[in-house]
Amino acid sequence: MSPGDLDDDTPQNDLDDNPRYRVLPNFHSRFLPDDRALSIYLPEAYRTQPRRRFPVFYLHDGQNLFDGRTSYVVNRTWRAGETADALTRDGLIEPVILVGIANTGLRRMAEYTPTRDHRLGGGEGGRYGRLITEELKPFIDRKLRTVTDAPNTGLGGSSLGGLITLALGLEYPNIFGKLAVMSPSVWWDNRSLLALVNEAKPKPPLKIWLDMGTGEGLRHLRDTDLLHRRLVLRGWKDGADLQYLRVPGAVHDEDAWAARFDQVLRFLFPAH
Repeated sequence: MSPGDLDDDTPQNDLDDNPRYRVLPNFHSRFLPDDRALSIYLPEAYRTQPRRRFPVFYLHDGQNLFDGRTSYVVNRTWRAGETADALTRDGLIEPVILVGIANTGLRRMAEYTPTRDHRLGGGEGGRYGRLITEELKPFIDRKLRTVTDAPNTGLGGSSLGGLITLALGLEYPNIFGKLAVMSPSVWWDNRSLLALVNEAKPKPPLKIWLDMGTGEGLRHLRDTDLLHRRLVLRGWKDGADLQYLRVPGAVHDEDAWAARFDQVLRFLFPAH
């Protein structure tokens, strides 16, 4: 992949002939061994307002966000682009650039975990975080018209993606100011995420969306309730810089996350 690819008005991979969707197939990192695809979805205003700069929302498991041909379950995606377009047209969110970072299959667990579990391994989240903060974000900021500060930069994901989102947000609050922590795998490494929350002093200026479906299992619901309480104890305030949603009946899959992605966007990127 050449950096110049983002200067070309012709997308490398059409999504319903949408020129605002581009796939860069082989983003290379010096921190991790596998190349990965980037999926970039530009708001309509990016083309119609050429002097404007835009916030950016980086999302893990990028192959599940836009294109049913690449999703883990065929034709089940978050419908992220359509949802963002609809909310922007209705004036409910500000136009935002969506950047999907594809996982690398077998190495997903290793890259999406901030600590090493004694049974399951993992713990390469630190290097994955350096990929995003030292390579990917500077690349996107060079090639696209972005607002580069933390209050205009979001990070999000589900399951292990929710786990690594909160871990990286706590580590890099000067880079990410908005977090979408969806169905997080709080259970990882004896709930080591809770210790990371406790160790974040002073309280970082993060706006956090947190959720869990009641159909995802009582253990996971209790873990997320505990994480919510821990965040409140550390100073986050419900309805201000924290939103916790327990979703009745929702299970652990792309359809469930797609169904509430509109609420995520409305909380993190509301229209001014």
